[in-house]
Amino acid sequence: MPVAEAHIEDEARSIEAKINYLLPGPDINRRFVSAGVEVNTGSYGPFEVAIRDARTIREHFTLERQGFVLGDCPTAIADFYDSDEVDRLYKDEVASHVKALTGASFVHPMGWMIRNSGDIAKYQKNTDEPYQHQGGVQPPAGEAHIDTEPSRADRMAKALYEKVRPDGPGYSRFIYTSFWRTFSPPPQDCPLAVCDHRSVGDEEGLPNVLYIVDEIPEGEAMFAPMPDDEQMAAAIFRYNPDHRWWYFSKMTRDEALLLKFHDSDHSVAWRVPHTAFWDPSFPDANVRESIECRSVAFFE
Repeated sequence: MPVAEAHIEDEARSIEAKINYLLPGPDINRRFVSAGVEVNTGSYGPFEVAIRDARTIREHFTLERQGFVLGDCPTAIADFYDSDEVDRLYKDEVASHVKALTGASFVHPMGWMIRNSGDIAKYQKNTDEPYQHQGGVQPPAGEAHIDTEPSRADRMAKALYEKVRPDGPGYSRFIYTSFWRTFSPPPQDCPLAVCDHRSVGDEEGLPNVLYIVDEIPEGEAMFAPMPDDEQMAAAIFRYNPDHRWWYFSKMTRDEALLLKFHDSDHSVAWRVPHTAFWDPSFPDANVRESIECRSVAFFE
C-alpha cells in the first residue's frame, strides 16, 4: 500500500468490535434451512478486530481498489416493509444505480432481503410456509462471509445471462454484487462491515453449501453424501489478523453501499467478505433496518 494511502486510512476513526469467524471443525460445511429454522454444521466464534470508519474518507474507496463503494442513491420507496411496493419498484431502482456505479451495459437485479436487528417476529410471515431465499425479514448475517464462492459464480452468471438475454451479444465480464441500504435513522446499532479486498488472500474462504429442506437432518445425517453441484454456496472465512475491516457510520436511506460478491476480472478487487457487527460507538443507536438486493452487472 502506498505511504500516502496508508496515512489516509490509518488516520480514520477506529473502533474495537467483534466479528464472528469460522472455528476449526468438520471439513464439510453446510447450511440447512427450513420453515423458520436454520442450522449450520460449522461453528463460529467472535474475534476482536479493528474496524475503521470510512465516512470521512468515502471518496477514497472504489470498486476497483477495495471492492466496495458508498453511493448517493435516492429511493422512491415509502415503506420497505410493503413487499408489493418493493417488488414493483425497487429492482428497477437497483438496476439503474448499479449500472451507474459499475459502468456495466446491462444489469439484472435478483432477490432482495430485509434485515432487522430488533424484534423481527411481527414482520415475519407464517413460519409453516416453505422457506424462500428472497423477500421477507431476517436478522443481520452474523459471520464473515461472501454470498457466493468462486466455483459457482461463473456458472451462475452464464446461466442467468442465457435466461434473461437469450438474444444478447454476449459479455466479456460480469460483477455479482450486493446493493445494501439502511432505512432506519442513523446511527444504527448493527451496521455492515466490509473487508478490503487487498487484505484477503485469493486462497482464503471455504464453501458453505445451502440446502433448503423440508426437515433439518440430525447427527451424522448432516454430513452424509449429498449432491451439491446445483446448490447455492457461500464462502466462509477463518480469522486472519491481516484482514482490514471498514464500515460507513450513520448511513442514511438515500445512500447505498455496493459491494462485490464476485468479479470475473481478477486483475482488480474481485470479492469482499462482509458481516454485521455491533457498533459500540453509539450507546443510544437505533435498530438497524436494511434492505439488500443482489444483482449481476454484465459488460457486453
